[in-house]
Amino acid sequence: MSTSTSRFLFSNGVVLHSSDTPPVTTFLEAHPGAYTTTRSHGNASYLLFWERHLKRLCQSIRILSNSNPQLLFGPRKFSHPFPSLPTNSLTWESSIRDMVHDSLSKVLEIALKERSNGEELSVTAIVTGNSEKLSENENFDEEQVSKFLDVHIHIGVYVPPVFGIGGKGELLAMVGREREVASAKHSDWVRKRKPLENLRPPSATELLLSNDGDHILEGSLSNFYVVCRKGFPGIWFS
Repeated sequence: MSTSTSRFLFSNGVVLHSSDTPPVTTFLEAHPGAYTTTRSHGNASYLLFWERHLKRLCQSIRILSNSNPQLLFGPRKFSHPFPSLPTNSLTWESSIRDMVHDSLSKVLEIALKERSNGEELSVTAIVTGNSEKLSENENFDEEQVSKFLDVHIHIGVYVPPVFGIGGKGELLAMVGREREVASAKHSDWVRKRKPLENLRPPSATELLLSNDGDHILEGSLSNFYVVCRKGFPGIWFS
């Protein structure tokens, strides 16, 4: 089976193809906002846990807008504050879901046609705040939230991560403290975790975050959790 190197990006109403599309990490480093990443399964017949990812994306947008809008809009100052997004309202969440679905449909159709048979796709959706549009409008409410947000969809070939060496499992190193606004998934962490990579021991395959050296918070790249089953204790990553 041949492997393609295609990458696609839907941004500002335009679909960019491979030669114009940066790697997803590069794109995230250059854009503030909340994001989520999933992949396809079953020969790209569906996206894994897509509804869960959309829910997490909306939660991250709400958390950032209410607690640290600079992580959503970037460091640029704007004259009008972003409206507080209530937890129990579906008005703004529905509009964001519609924006993401619409953007995804435009680029996913192209990516599916151009991928090689058997390849799975990695899909990243990032929602960024548009401070220029926000500054131009003084009166708005949560129903208009989507007008001040931009959606970008990045699609590439999914490459399964390699964990462990020679069947020996993970080699871990504890480096770094809790990330800012850890309850939200935001692109600022993609930039800030780069210096931690310089501290990675040569043999380590993943870095763990901890504030005190005793309590593990999360992995720098992967989800971290412990599964305890009788006779089969273990640490797992995803």
